[in-house]
Amino acid sequence: MASTSGDRVDLLAAGRGRRSVREESAPEFSDDAMLVHAAREGDRAAFGHLYERYARMVHGVLLAKVPMGDVDDLVQDVFLKALRRLSTLRESGSFGPWLAAIARNVASDYHRRSVPEDPLEDDPSDNDIDVENASADHEGPAAILDTIRSLPDAYRETLILRLVEGMTGPEIAQRTGLTHGSVRVNLHRGMQQLRAKLNPHPSRHPPEQETL
Repeated sequence: MASTSGDRVDLLAAGRGRRSVREESAPEFSDDAMLVHAAREGDRAAFGHLYERYARMVHGVLLAKVPMGDVDDLVQDVFLKALRRLSTLRESGSFGPWLAAIARNVASDYHRRSVPEDPLEDDPSDNDIDVENASADHEGPAAILDTIRSLPDAYRETLILRLVEGMTGPEIAQRTGLTHGSVRVNLHRGMQQLRAKLNPHPSRHPPEQETL
């Protein structure tokens, strides 16, 4: 990992300090642009407030792409990269979409580092749990997550933000920069595909017996 333990502690401390930002500076830090400006000036509490606001989104974006056990560390890496690159953000009010792009790049870097050297080896994604033929009666949370992660990328990310991270449709649109229409379409089509995978053979009502 590129981050150091000292950076990680500082970042977590900033996140834990979010209460003071909300209680003491809420009128001053009313939107992302103001928080970004303050963070650029060295205000770690302001960046901690951004951390609180966007941690679920970053977690969801990463969870859609990398193994669950590595997500928490990568969340920290994403925010550390963002903190170091704040000066490159052109539109302060576009912090959310910019941060989501960093998260996707971190996930891509993770997989590039994980590519096996032997080109004849199986693709790691082929080792995912095969849930297409699994009965919905036996699905647990981990299997359902695996099923979501087998969906197309756009649906996968939006569904995880909605179903796992608990974000609303408008929140997803606001945080990621997607349009409200795109979020609605992704959720609708993603849920259709998820239901089809979880229950590929829906039971049919048996025909009524004829009365004698």
